[in-house]
Amino acid sequence: MPILLSALLLAGTVHAQEKREIKVESAVETSGEVTINGTRVPYKATAGTMPVWNDAGEPIASLFYTYYERTDVQNKAERPIVFSFNGGPGSGSLWMHLAYTGPYVLNIDDEGYPLQPYGVKKNPHSILDVADIIFIDPVNTGYSRIVDKDTPRSTFFGVNADIRYLADWVKSFVTRQNRWQSPKYLIGESYGTTRVSGLAYALQNSHWMYLNGVILVSPTGLGLDRSGAVMQANYLPYYAATAWYHEALAPELQAKDLEADLLPEVEAYTLDVVLPAIAKGGSLPAAERNKIAEKMAYYSGLSKDVILQHALAVPTSFYWKELLRDRGLTVGRLDSRYRGVDRTDAGQAYDYDPALTAWNHAFSPAMNYYAKNILKYNTDLTYYLFGPVNPWDRSGDNTGMQLAQAMLQNPYLHVLTQSGYYDGGTDYFNAKYNHWAMDPAGKLQDRLEFKGYRSGHMMYLRAEDLKNANDDVRDFIKRTIPAKDAPAKYWEVQK
Repeated sequence: MPILLSALLLAGTVHAQEKREIKVESAVETSGEVTINGTRVPYKATAGTMPVWNDAGEPIASLFYTYYERTDVQNKAERPIVFSFNGGPGSGSLWMHLAYTGPYVLNIDDEGYPLQPYGVKKNPHSILDVADIIFIDPVNTGYSRIVDKDTPRSTFFGVNADIRYLADWVKSFVTRQNRWQSPKYLIGESYGTTRVSGLAYALQNSHWMYLNGVILVSPTGLGLDRSGAVMQANYLPYYAATAWYHEALAPELQAKDLEADLLPEVEAYTLDVVLPAIAKGGSLPAAERNKIAEKMAYYSGLSKDVILQHALAVPTSFYWKELLRDRGLTVGRLDSRYRGVDRTDAGQAYDYDPALTAWNHAFSPAMNYYAKNILKYNTDLTYYLFGPVNPWDRSGDNTGMQLAQAMLQNPYLHVLTQSGYYDGGTDYFNAKYNHWAMDPAGKLQDRLEFKGYRSGHMMYLRAEDLKNANDDVRDFIKRTIPAKDAPAKYWEVQK
């Protein structure tokens, strides 16, 4: 009995001394299969960690990743590989991993709302049939952590610092996995679009790694200037889409098709009338101001008085509170199809984002279950949905123009932008504006593509758009792999 007691005490002491920390290098391999568009796709999944090194070659951080490789394809030189990043900037990669392009998706309803029991199910729309995929958690997101406490946080947490260390990490991963010959793609969501836009340029100009494509899901402003009247006017098409969804418009507008009729009409009015009117400021004649306010109210679902009170520039935070105030409801920021309830109907802004709250509800238990039970990756670390990355240095964000420059330098490089019409955080019309600002002379238009969806920031949470958006990515990858005899050269510049 004393021996048993001593053994138990010793075991408890050892357990108590173990630190909850990341393994600098690790890899756990599992196998699986998923049926995509009727085709059986076997794959190997590697969940692991790989270091970030400093200039002296010493590990200063370690990134958690999940790498899916189709196992019945032998020719890796022709097999595309997709590097997937989410945003935040402090967010892990779980969002697109477990709801969009990976072999499993969340257990949610067809509109994206949480269901119990929490968990995952096979994804019949994954892009794993056409490309291998690696989901990467930047430092202090997901399971990724700093391992050298003496390294300044500024090494990781800023627009350009983030791009710099991730470019080196991606290069090292490609070398380790012997994927230099493969067609390469980056996909980023939200702040991840800032990240991958800068990465495209950094990989190309610092590591001589040329890409075939960049996919921007719900893009940020990418550092492109749109201050003043442009930013204030550009929200009107999003307001119209949201009001249309909630049946807050006049009957004749509700009868229009959103994409074919209503949004093109509102976009044209925004560019032709609203933008110059806001730019005129106080010099705009009162009669003209009233006429425009009346039309903006017609398109937005707000009252003319509210429009005038805000000098034609209604902020999004007020819109989310105001649109359904008379029904006792708010609408979501990241997906305005979602409705919330505040403690009181008064106020200038909502109490919380009903969309994000619903998503956290579904994603956190699913990711923790998936890592342990499907990927077989065991750790005592917390999976950070949103990790400690502040203060984040946002200065020097020139990522939109960097992406444009990478495209100009590389005739193979194409860009696909995907946006939800009901996304109020990174709205679809400002995503279109990104293309215009990146390419003022129109020389890249044949390689800049936009796709819109009747959902929000995470358009793939809606069942119909999970299929549509994956199909669009799949087609994009297939179309942007050049023929073997097609050189990377300019034959003719679009004029």
